[in-house]
Amino acid sequence: MRIAVFDTHRFERETFRVANERFGYEITFFEPRLTRHTAPLAAGFAAVCPFVNDRLDAEALDILCGNGLRLVALRSTGYNHVDLRAAARLNLPVVRVPEYSPYSVAEHAVGLIMALNRKIHRAYNRVRESNFSLDGLVGFDLHGKTVGVIGTGKIGAVLAGIMRGFGCDVIAHDIAPDAHLAARVGLRYVDLPELYEKSDIVSLHVPLTSQTHHLIDADAIASMKRGVFLINTGRGALLDSRALISALKSGHVGAAGLDVYEEEEGVFFQDLSDQVLQDDVLARLLTFPNVLVTSHQGFLTREALAGIADTTLGNVRAFELGQPLANLVPA
Repeated sequence: MRIAVFDTHRFERETFRVANERFGYEITFFEPRLTRHTAPLAAGFAAVCPFVNDRLDAEALDILCGNGLRLVALRSTGYNHVDLRAAARLNLPVVRVPEYSPYSVAEHAVGLIMALNRKIHRAYNRVRESNFSLDGLVGFDLHGKTVGVIGTGKIGAVLAGIMRGFGCDVIAHDIAPDAHLAARVGLRYVDLPELYEKSDIVSLHVPLTSQTHHLIDADAIASMKRGVFLINTGRGALLDSRALISALKSGHVGAAGLDVYEEEEGVFFQDLSDQVLQDDVLARLLTFPNVLVTSHQGFLTREALAGIADTTLGNVRAFELGQPLANLVPA
């Protein structure tokens, strides 16, 4: 089976090549993102493998199916970039990677918390200029603080366990509370208003849906503690960026760690160092000393990349053999 892998980067190609030694597929890597404009590149391929910033709208899917496509094999957990109604109309199965290494994203979220709290990014820049002053670098003990985890799937559960290890009080919200997790980790499920009111740190780990779009908006932020830390390693549009800027300016939000951004498409994963950044909202966020932005790298560990490649190619194999698709995205 021929597979077209779009929006590929150097860091993942070798991982796919290694994983493919067990499968033996004909894989072609394309640098462009998969959109309606680049869909003709996949002519003759039975499967396409898109990434998070590809856009598989109805027109793109029509073009792909017209050129012989039989399977969309996402190498991501999220699937909000695919028009699932159009895929169902075309009888086109969409499979995903529901989990790879939850530790990779959870640990990255902790890294953002630690860097922001202890001002590590600022201290690093200071000492490189021989400025060894400690003024302005005061943080706080995580021990005894309350961490609110929104979404206790694989990643949120790992984060909750890590923060309990720091001695934090962990409260959580999920549409399907996990009693076993609560007992094992020692967290308490609460409703969102209580989580907003009591948390010193709020970390987002839910999928992006119509219900969770701008889950953290101006009203939600206003109900939080003054000085709250907001951490988003989930999906960019869970957080209203303009509301965040207003809250940072007023001091209501003490710090923000963002591995995702709602308008990251066309920016993240690109080297724009010789250009003027055209996104005014992102440019404004980058001016705050208490904001740390990373470009969607939470998944970027050797273990996670290997898991993504293995699961993706395993999904293709199951489809090829006519086996049940355990990772099928429901229409």
